[in-house]
Amino acid sequence: MENFPTEDIRIKIDQDQNTAALFGNLDVNLQILRENYDAEILQRQDEILFRGPEAFEAKEVIEEFLHVLSIGEELDTQKVNYVISLNKQGMSYRQAGMNKGVICFTHKGKPIKPKTIGQTGYAKSIRNNDIVFGIGPAGTGKTYIAVALAINAFKNKEVSKIILARPAVEAGERLGFLPGDLQEKVDPYLRPLYDALYDILGRDAALRLKEREFIEVVPLAYMRGRTLDNAFIILDEAQNTTKEQMKMFLTRLGFGSKAIVTGDVTQIDLPRGKKSGLLEAMKILEGVEGIEFHYLKEADVVRHPLVRRIITAYDRYHRAHPEEDEKE
Repeated sequence: MENFPTEDIRIKIDQDQNTAALFGNLDVNLQILRENYDAEILQRQDEILFRGPEAFEAKEVIEEFLHVLSIGEELDTQKVNYVISLNKQGMSYRQAGMNKGVICFTHKGKPIKPKTIGQTGYAKSIRNNDIVFGIGPAGTGKTYIAVALAINAFKNKEVSKIILARPAVEAGERLGFLPGDLQEKVDPYLRPLYDALYDILGRDAALRLKEREFIEVVPLAYMRGRTLDNAFIILDEAQNTTKEQMKMFLTRLGFGSKAIVTGDVTQIDLPRGKKSGLLEAMKILEGVEGIEFHYLKEADVVRHPLVRRIITAYDRYHRAHPEEDEKE
């Protein structure tokens, strides 16, 4: 015998509530909810009715949606899917305090804050440790959050310089075939770092700080031989460092500095026979005091909803066919 409410579950909504914002354009939020829960959802004047096997769960999610709107956040498709994913794990967007913890504001006045519980923990790890490894799939905000925290630290005079580095592993010997001087040759590989800077600071302000050398955006090779004091240093795409490069980078840390290492261990582009410095560091440095590893997951993806599905599909395939990974 089915165990679900025989009477409708109801919640009252404020007469001033913008139901278009709640249900989404063309009721897209409502459609996503119906796809995820076996429940009928109806609006009747100042209340919403739920009936069916998962009516209670659907009601909980609508209440979460109302909370998101009440704190002034946009209820976009990404947010809708994330709230639902938390609910299915027995967790709550509201109880997680996701409306708190603004990192900084963009040049347009938009607040930047973690969008998922994983991102919240990642930001906390960076604030509390001098070396943090942020490891996770594409789209989880590993680099963007680190850059936002770096800018915040610089504005608060906690550091005197921001250094963003990336291994130009795709370049290799092909650098000589690209036009321009060395900086112009490597800039295409550093573009994602520039994009984050421009989005937060604005292009003109970012370029002014770069010209005055308060911000450096450099290929990893430029780090050799330096000791970096009072700096916020970010190494992006660290899965493409060699073992030697990773050790070199980590030993650049000077007094008053903080280093963030980001990477996705499923996207290693090193030549055959080269071992990833990130994978080695994960084995060697786990448990070392003052170093924290924070792992972001598919649920933390904040790009188009399809990105999360793509990552999940790839992970599922490789778990089912481990022999193919061994052949590569």
